[in-house]
Amino acid sequence: MLSITRDRRYWVVLGAWLIQFTIVGLMFTYGLFFKSLEAEYGWSRTMLSACSSLAFFMMGVLASFGGHLADRFGPRIVLAFTGICYSVGYLLMSQVSSAWQMFAIFGLFIALGMATHDVVTLSTVAHQFQRRRGLMTAVVKVGTALGQISIPVAAGFLIAGTDWRSALLILGSGAVVILLLGAGLMKRPSLVEGEAKESADRGASLQQARRDPTLWMLCAIQFSHFATLTTIPLHIVVHGMDLGMTPAVAATLLSVMAGASIVGRLTVGGSVDRIGGRRAFILCFVPLILSLVLLVFIPTPWLLYGAVAIYGFGHGGFYTVISPIVAEYFGLRSHGAIFGVVVFFGTIGGALGLIMAGSIFDITSSYGPAFGGLAALAVVGLVLALRLPPPGFRS
Repeated sequence: MLSITRDRRYWVVLGAWLIQFTIVGLMFTYGLFFKSLEAEYGWSRTMLSACSSLAFFMMGVLASFGGHLADRFGPRIVLAFTGICYSVGYLLMSQVSSAWQMFAIFGLFIALGMATHDVVTLSTVAHQFQRRRGLMTAVVKVGTALGQISIPVAAGFLIAGTDWRSALLILGSGAVVILLLGAGLMKRPSLVEGEAKESADRGASLQQARRDPTLWMLCAIQFSHFATLTTIPLHIVVHGMDLGMTPAVAATLLSVMAGASIVGRLTVGGSVDRIGGRRAFILCFVPLILSLVLLVFIPTPWLLYGAVAIYGFGHGGFYTVISPIVAEYFGLRSHGAIFGVVVFFGTIGGALGLIMAGSIFDITSSYGPAFGGLAALAVVGLVLALRLPPPGFRS
């Protein structure tokens, strides 16, 4: 096996890792700013959640388009442009004074960065590896977990030591450097030597995949669990603060979640190559449902850590499954575009979950009903995963 310094595929993995670390790590800091924005402007959690919902929805709208652009022009240019947009979004957020500005920032700048961070990076990695596709996807997604551990905690200390506007300026400035570095390491799939490299035109086209019911089952499964994957990370910090935690302590909930998600990513990522996507989905749904049920009944902040750790395993695992399973069912011919379609349906669920949780809290002053609704939706996803057919495209 070639060493990491000679095998250029691993530089692609590093570039994808850096992008995932930064994009997702910053995304997880948003909940830390809720209290500051509520205090300064009196904005409700429904409104603050709606901003994030808009970003996730637009991420889905743009994801397939971003996959098309990366398939055509290569990942480096696409990721550099969207990385700059994402960083500018956080810089602009530090200067907001009205709600419409928040919606504009999230709907355009934040959404553009989020639209490509998974589809383009993971599709590029999928082209580089055949036997270890799941494992390499897991390695990249460990970057997101480490971003979740470190960046929110750093943001919590920045808010406490300076103010929320200065914290956003520092975070946005650091992000542009890391994202451009990561984009620079990404290579066109055709320029990188792979192990037993598969033909680039092998598999289904997007038009063919649309006629396969399996694609729509994958879309429904993504919808069912992605609502939880967006809602819990955004609201768990402020939920802990509602139960009495300080912002810095509440941010450690994300660190525990991320630590558990590293185990989930590596476990599921290493397993998906051996057991297949259907069994990997089941492996993720079980702890997800269990953790949501626990969150409904936990009354004190310190017990949150156990539920969050269980949730984190499933959370991390889900992020390693979808790219390999798209390749498993549809090949690599239009992997970026097909992956983008599945992501789009997931982001619809993610956007609705965020608004639902914020609205339920504003009405009931509790997240319990929201956690229960997410658990029910996850059960639907588990049933669909159990009904997935054997892999392989059927034209």
